[in-house]
Amino acid sequence: MANHKSSEKRARQTERRNKVNRARRQHIQTLVSAVEAAIASNDLEGARKAQVKAESALARGAGRGTLHRKMASRRTSRIAKRVKALKKA
Repeated sequence: MANHKSSEKRARQTERRNKVNRARRQHIQTLVSAVEAAIASNDLEGARKAQVKAESALARGAGRGTLHRKMASRRTSRIAKRVKALKKA
């Protein structure tokens, strides 16, 4: 437990930041799942629309420090590759 005033404040800030980051990560995961669902149902137009939203959210999460930038880039790349493969099929 925090023993100093500054460490108590830090604990409060960390708790608040964890809640915000958890909510952001959950929102991003929901958007990525929408892309996965569209790909699974062979819905090219739906997959493209969902892809745009998911890529935007991933980039925003990486920019705000919620996600690691390389992880966001990797997931964006994998989503794009799967949507592109759907287009060919």
